[in-house]
Amino acid sequence: MQVEVQAGDGLERQPWVDRIARAITEVLAPWVVVTMLPLVVAWQATRAAVPALGWGLLVALTSSVLPMAVIVWGARSGRWDGHHVRDREGRLVPFLALIVLSSVGLVLLVVLGAPWTLVALDVTMVAALLVTGVVTIWWKVSMHAAVAAGAAGVLVVLHGPVWWFSTLVVAAICWSRVRLGDHTTSQVVGGSVVGAAVIGGLFAVLV
Repeated sequence: MQVEVQAGDGLERQPWVDRIARAITEVLAPWVVVTMLPLVVAWQATRAAVPALGWGLLVALTSSVLPMAVIVWGARSGRWDGHHVRDREGRLVPFLALIVLSSVGLVLLVVLGAPWTLVALDVTMVAALLVTGVVTIWWKVSMHAAVAAGAAGVLVVLHGPVWWFSTLVVAAICWSRVRLGDHTTSQVVGGSVVGAAVIGGLFAVLV
């Protein structure tokens, strides 16, 4: 079997392993998690299908779908290096778009009288964007890891200790980012700490 080594990462390149890593990276990308998590929180808060769908989609639209549309547009027009924006210097505009659109969503939640649990979730996500945005000025932190760890923390707060098993999913996501050479181990650990503390920790305090 022919094995290639990617310069700088010290990892042996095995196509089937890389395909698994790529699948994890894409299927559990931040925009996917941030689309699904508000629906889960909205259901927990309302226990009614229509309100849960409405509130959840509002957060998903402003915190995930619209920001991702901006990122994809920028990637296709060559403004940054892809829809994961691997280059740290290219993350300023995507971060600003995320912060602005998420803040608009937060204002709408408050004005429209959304359940507090959902408002709290949106507060934590905006706070995490601000923290990671500041960190990114000096250092590249993994948004995949931050969002996944934050989501795991929220699920533990909402559904109890049994959801600690979701940290295995966080670990798989972190592994995939390092495996693909998009982040170092310290960057995914840093992202996980930020996500768990800011999203998960702040959510626990607010609710």
